[in-house]
Amino acid sequence: MAPPAQTSLSIWGWGSLGVVLFLITFGPFAIFYFAFYILCFVGGGFVVTLLFGKSNSEKYLEQCEHSFLPCTSVGIPKCIEEMKREARPIKIDRRLTGANIIDEPLQQVIQFSLRDYVQYWYYTLSDDESFLLEIRQALQYALVQFSARSKETDWQPYFTTRLVDDFGTHLRVFRKAQQRIAEKGDQMKDQAEELVDTFFEVEVEMEKEVCRDLVCTSPKDEEGFLRDLCEVLLYILLPPGDFQNKIMRYFVREILSRGILLPLINQLSDPDYINQYVIWMIRDSNCNYEAFMNIIKLSDNIGELEAVKDKASEELQYLRSLDTAGDDINTIKNQINSLLYVIKVCDSRIQRLQSGKEIDTVKLAANFGKLCTVPLDHILVDNVALQFFMDYMQQTGGQAHLFFWMTVEGYRVTAQQQLEVLQSRQKDGKHQTNQTKGLLRAAAVGVYEQYLSEKASPRVNIDDNLVAKLAETLNHEDPTPEIFDDIQRKVYELMLRDERFYPSFKQNVLYVRMLAELDMLKDPSFRGSDDGEGESFNGSPTGSINLSLDDLSNVPSDETVQLHAYISDTGVCNDHGKTYALYAITVHRRNQNSEETWKTYRRYSDFHDFHMRITEQFENLANILKLPGKKTFNNMDREFLEKRKKDLNAYLQLLLNPEMMKASPALAHYVYDFLENKAYSKGKGDFARKVPPLIQKTYSDPDHCRVAAPIDDNVDDNIPLRVMLLLMDEVFDLKERNQWLRRNIKNLLQQLIRATYGDTINRKIVDHVDWMTSPEQVADAVKRFRDAFWPNGILAETVPRRDKAIRMRTRVAGKTKLLEVMPDELKHIIGAETTRKGILRVFEMFQHTQLNKRMVYVFLERFLETLFPQNKFHELFNKLHSRSKQMQRYKQRLHTTQAPSLQKR
Repeated sequence: MAPPAQTSLSIWGWGSLGVVLFLITFGPFAIFYFAFYILCFVGGGFVVTLLFGKSNSEKYLEQCEHSFLPCTSVGIPKCIEEMKREARPIKIDRRLTGANIIDEPLQQVIQFSLRDYVQYWYYTLSDDESFLLEIRQALQYALVQFSARSKETDWQPYFTTRLVDDFGTHLRVFRKAQQRIAEKGDQMKDQAEELVDTFFEVEVEMEKEVCRDLVCTSPKDEEGFLRDLCEVLLYILLPPGDFQNKIMRYFVREILSRGILLPLINQLSDPDYINQYVIWMIRDSNCNYEAFMNIIKLSDNIGELEAVKDKASEELQYLRSLDTAGDDINTIKNQINSLLYVIKVCDSRIQRLQSGKEIDTVKLAANFGKLCTVPLDHILVDNVALQFFMDYMQQTGGQAHLFFWMTVEGYRVTAQQQLEVLQSRQKDGKHQTNQTKGLLRAAAVGVYEQYLSEKASPRVNIDDNLVAKLAETLNHEDPTPEIFDDIQRKVYELMLRDERFYPSFKQNVLYVRMLAELDMLKDPSFRGSDDGEGESFNGSPTGSINLSLDDLSNVPSDETVQLHAYISDTGVCNDHGKTYALYAITVHRRNQNSEETWKTYRRYSDFHDFHMRITEQFENLANILKLPGKKTFNNMDREFLEKRKKDLNAYLQLLLNPEMMKASPALAHYVYDFLENKAYSKGKGDFARKVPPLIQKTYSDPDHCRVAAPIDDNVDDNIPLRVMLLLMDEVFDLKERNQWLRRNIKNLLQQLIRATYGDTINRKIVDHVDWMTSPEQVADAVKRFRDAFWPNGILAETVPRRDKAIRMRTRVAGKTKLLEVMPDELKHIIGAETTRKGILRVFEMFQHTQLNKRMVYVFLERFLETLFPQNKFHELFNKLHSRSKQMQRYKQRLHTTQAPSLQKR
C-alpha cells in the first residue's frame, strides 16, 4: 500500500496535466465560457420553476376561496368607494346657549382654541379636517349641556351664601395661621414659606376632610388635578360614544386643562395682578399723603421699603437737577423736604426690621410720656372708647356700676319717648295712662332689682340713704325719666374718682389701645420735643403718626391661677318639706405660691341661674355651653341624678377649659363667685328668670338657612345684614372683641340697610343675581375672556414678570388706596387701629400665590357642586385631594391621639 504523501502527489500531477491539455485544446478563455454556460442553465431552470408554481398556486387559491371562505361583506367596498370620493363640506350648528349674543363670542373662543392649540401642528400631519370637526362638535355639545345645566340652576344661594362663606373661611384660616406663627415667634425661618405651611395645617384642622396643599404648591399635581377634573366634566357633558374616543377625549381634555383653565387660574392667583386690579377698581380715589406714610410706618416688608426708598431717591436727584427760580423754587423745596422725610422713615423702619428688636409694652407705654387724656364723659358716649372701658371694668369687678349707668341712660330715653307718646294720645282723646305707667314702673323696678336691691349680684355699692329714698319713691309715686338721676350722678362720680376705676384705667394698657383706636396715639420714635404738646415731627408734613400696637396685645395677664372642679357626689335633701338634689363640687385652685382645695354645694337651680347670667353677659357662650334640661317628674330618681351629674360635669369641664377662659377673660370672675365655698346668691329672682329682659332684642331667629357658617343665632332674615356681619366678623375679628360692640354694629348695619333699601332688600338681591347671570352679562364675561387671551384675534404672548421694585411699589400703592377708601364712619364705629389691621390683613392674604390658588380652587369646587348637585362632586374632590401630605399628617396625629383612649377601653 502506497504512503499518503505519494497518493496526494499523484492526484496533483494528473490534475495539472488535465488543466494544461484543456487550455491547449480550447484556448485560455474557455473557462469563462464554461462558467457562463453553467450560470445560464441554473437561471433558466429557476425561472421555469417560478412561472409554473405561480400559475398552479393561483388555481389552487381560487379553488380554496370558493370552497372555504365566506362571501365578502358589502360594507367594505362601500367604504372604499366613499374614501375615493371628494370630501364634502360639513355643516356645523353654531347654536350653543340659545342666546346669539353669547354664542358668537363663544364660537370665536372655540375657533381660536383649535387654531392655536391643534391646527398649527395637525396640518403638518394630515389635510383631512374630519378629526378637527369632531373635536369642535364635541366641544359644542359639551357647551350646550353646560348651558342647559346653568339655566336650571338657582344661583342665588351660591352668590349670597356659599361664596361669602368660602371667602370668610379662607380669611379665618389665614388669620389663625398668622396668630399661630406669632405665637411661635421664630424669626429665623422664611416667613412666607412658613405661613403657607401653617395655613394648610390650619386648613386641614378646620376642614377635617380635605386639604389642597398639593394642588396649590406643586405644579405637577396641579396639572394632574385639572386633567382629572376635565375628564370628569367630559364624562358628564359628552355622549358616551364621543367620550369613548380616547384620542379626541385626550385632545379636548388638554385644551381645557392646559390651554384655558391653567392660564386663567395662574392669572387670577397672581398677587401683582390682584394688586393692579385693586388699584384699578378704586382708581377714582386720590392717594392721601398721610395714608401713604402710615403704610410705610406699618410695613414689615423690607422689599417694599427699599423700593419706595429707591424711587424717592430717584425723584430727589431729578428735583435737585432742575434749574428753577421764583415761585417754583419754593414748591420744589417742599417736595425735596417731603422726599427726604420719606427716605428717613424708610431707613428707620428698615433698621428696626433688620435688627429684629421687639418693642416691650411697658417701655413703650413709658416712652409715650404725657398721653392724651380722654375725659370719662367722652368715653361713656363714644362706642370705641366705651368698649375698652367696659373690658377694664369687667376685669376689676366694677362692671355693675358701668352697666347701671348705661341702663339708666337707656331707661331715661325710653321713658321720655313713652311719655311723649302718652301725651300725644291724650291730646287725641285716647286713654292708655295706666298701661303706660305700669310698663314704666315695671322697667324702673327691674333696674332697681337688678342693680340696687339686696339680692342684686353684683350690687352697685352706693349710699344706702339714696337707695332707700329711691325705693320709697318707687312704692308711692309714679316713675319719671329722672327717677334714677341722683344715684346715677353718684355712680358717675364714683367711677371718676375711685382709684380702682377711671384713674387706674388711664394707667392700663387698655387705655393705650383705646388711644390707638381713636387715632390719638403718637409714635415716640418720631416725637420732636418733650416739652409739651409738640405736634411737629422732625420735618414731618403731617400732624400725627399712627403706631401699630401689635406688641400691646401680648401684655401678660394673671393667667398663673389654675382652677379645676368636678362634681364628686350627689344626694337628695329635704328642707321644710321641699325635696331637691344637691351636688357636691370639689374645687382645686393653684397659683405660683399656694394651692387650695375645698368643696361647695349647689342645686340645679343654682346652675340654671348661673348659666343664665353668663350667657346674658357673654352671648357667644350660648352657642357653646349647653346646660342639661329640666325634668318635671321623677327628677329624684337615682339613675336620672347620675346622668345629670355626668352632664353637669361635662358642662363644668367645658366651662373651665383654658381656651374658653382665655376667649372671655371677664368670665373668670363669675366662675370664681359660683365655685366659692359660700351660699350662692342668685343674680335673678324666680320672677326675673321667667319674664323677658327689660330692653327687648331687636333681632329674631332666621326662618331659613343662614349665610355661611354659624354667624349668629339671632340674626334676622336679611341677606345683606348677614353677609356684612360675617365679613366684618372675619375681617375685623369682632367675635374676639366685646360682644356689646358687636351687637351695636349689628343694629347699626340693620338700620343702615333698612334706611337705604327698605324692606325689599332681599328682592333686590335676587334681582341683582338674576342680572349677573343674564345673557348680556355672561356675553360680556366671555368677551372679556376672549379679548384677554386673544387680543385682536391673536394669541396673547406670555406677559413677562414685572420688575420686583415695580411690584413692591404696586403693593404699597394698593394698600394706600385701600386705607384711603375706608370711610371715617367705620373707624368711629370699630376704631382706627382695628380698621387698619383688618384691611391690611385682607390685603396681606392676597400676597401669596399659593393661598390665592386655594381660594380660586375652592370657588371652582363650590361652583361645580352647585351646577351638578346630583354628581357627588364633594366626594370626588375629597378623593382628588386625598394624597395631601398635610392630610396624611393630620390623620396620623389623630390616630396617635385616639390610640391611648382606645387601649384604655
